[in-house]
Amino acid sequence: MSIILSAVSFVSGLGSAVMMAIVVAVLGIAFGQKPGVAIRGGLTVGVGLIGITTVFGLLGANLGPATQAMVENYGFALEIIDVGWPASSAIAMATSIGALVIPLGLAVNIVMLLTNSTQTVNVDIWNYWHYAFTGALVTGVTGNAAYGFIAAAANIVIVMVIGDLTAPAVAKYNGLEGISIPHGFSAAFVPLAWVTDKIIDSIPGLKDVDINFEKIQSKFGVLGEPILIGTVIGVVIGLFAGYGTASLALGITLGAVLVLTPKMAAMLMEGLLPLSDSASTFISTKFSKRGKMYIGLDSAVGVGNPTTIALSLILVPLTLILALILPGNRVLPFGDLATLPYMFVLILPICKNNGFRAFIVGLVSLASGLYIATDLAELHTMMAVEAGFDTSGAALISSICDGGNPLTWFVTTVSKMNTAGIGILVVIAVVIAFLNRQRIVKEAKAMHEAE
Repeated sequence: MSIILSAVSFVSGLGSAVMMAIVVAVLGIAFGQKPGVAIRGGLTVGVGLIGITTVFGLLGANLGPATQAMVENYGFALEIIDVGWPASSAIAMATSIGALVIPLGLAVNIVMLLTNSTQTVNVDIWNYWHYAFTGALVTGVTGNAAYGFIAAAANIVIVMVIGDLTAPAVAKYNGLEGISIPHGFSAAFVPLAWVTDKIIDSIPGLKDVDINFEKIQSKFGVLGEPILIGTVIGVVIGLFAGYGTASLALGITLGAVLVLTPKMAAMLMEGLLPLSDSASTFISTKFSKRGKMYIGLDSAVGVGNPTTIALSLILVPLTLILALILPGNRVLPFGDLATLPYMFVLILPICKNNGFRAFIVGLVSLASGLYIATDLAELHTMMAVEAGFDTSGAALISSICDGGNPLTWFVTTVSKMNTAGIGILVVIAVVIAFLNRQRIVKEAKAMHEAE
């Protein structure tokens, strides 16, 4: 067992790009691909992830200072610093929970597959850190590591089920057939998106508003193309930041982000599609009575949607405005401004690619995320200190990604009731898994009867 844990920890420590390249290649061979095809697929996925990471690094490096300049120019003061997801993930994986969350996640996934309570084989091992983050917060709240592990497991079950339920919409609106996205950050906003979408459906007039960036591009030609949208947004942000003529450079940079992101996402999918095909063939052969199955992947596979990126850029300055006008918020958004596209990966399919509805959900999600990040800041900071993370003199730190995660907040808040709270989480996880199993069995039966 210790050898397996050491091997998993070693591979995870290589970073998401290397780890996913290895995982995809190994899975490809396991599902019957020729070694050369499997290795090429793994390398293509690794390169695609590096490409996406590089593009978002470009976004963060340019957008971060611009937003900070806006804050300084207008004399804003918010004392909780958003350190961003890289810092949060490092903190989470450095805790006592982090070292064991990967085998925990794999075990939960296997149990759910054996009990037919999920359709997803989750190979997105790197992003298990989201569950480690939740478990670490619960450990900090309760002072009990066992409760932290149970809470992390409950988080995994909920996210896996959300991944199953949203997979058909992901296939329809993002073109990702055979893929689910059990991502701890992206999935957390799905319940909010479902509720908000239903509310909009009940409002006359508002329910008929439909903004689709692809339709805009077809109607307005170059005026609706991502490169121009990104450039205009960048110039506007630059002007508010006091950049002067340098605003043009920021504009072109953000235009480049909108152009390059879909290309990198396409490369990522180029490497994943052969795995998806071989996995589907393998599963349909070995588990003929199981029905539809999915490969669970990082939400990075869905950021290529032009509406996702465009909405994210529009909401960057609005996030700062929200941070300033919301009474009681104490978080200064910064490190995670570049992660906004990941929030929309599952919101947009639920909103049927309607940019207007996704925009409304985005505003509500960001407002709630800022309050959550404020509420969890002391616990977040305590966890960082215990993990030996350098807070660079900041009294309090937090993040929009996971520090402002509504599912993480819910699990942590319920856990404050200690044994009773953990019991509630276990019941919720079991009930959700059971209901998902009923749905899976019913769908599988209908599918086989139709054959």
